[in-house]
Amino acid sequence: MVAFGTRRYVAMAVAGAAGLALAACGGRGFEQDYPERQADPNEPYRYTSEGPAPTIFGEGGFNVLDIFGGGDDGGGGAGIGVNGFLWRAALDTVSFMPLTSADPFGGVIITDWYSPPETPRDRFKMTVYILSRQLRADGIRVSLFRQTGDAAGGWTDASVQPKTATDLENQILARARQLRIARASSG
Repeated sequence: MVAFGTRRYVAMAVAGAAGLALAACGGRGFEQDYPERQADPNEPYRYTSEGPAPTIFGEGGFNVLDIFGGGDDGGGGAGIGVNGFLWRAALDTVSFMPLTSADPFGGVIITDWYSPPETPRDRFKMTVYILSRQLRADGIRVSLFRQTGDAAGGWTDASVQPKTATDLENQILARARQLRIARASSG
């Protein structure tokens, strides 16, 4: 049995440690190093080259890309913390897979398991990391996971060719370049 006084000291120590941990999180301000938007404010930003940007609350509502920013570097404002062209290109590239999570501030996209119609006994899951505010080849990383189905209906982890993840990264980079060129030619 622990004495009452000892419990109080343990509780104070835990509270003090938690306070120090929270205090260590302070002072990390957000530094904005994106250029100001140069586009005409009356011209809507485009999500892809196929049409206008999505809005919240219908036509005339808040432009989703304005919320996340949309400067000439594809980032913009204080919203999105990664390169906007890489972000949109990654979403376009993995759009055939169901999304589990998409964090535009941390630059992480996580898909759910997906089985291609051609190989229903295989399923894939992907995590895309956007690591930079600039459109650079080392600004994107893809982790790909594969499982194969067994006769009992279970799934077993299987290997993935490293070239597959590299090919996906290259697809995202190519799409990001297309988006940047489309943006430059439109405004």
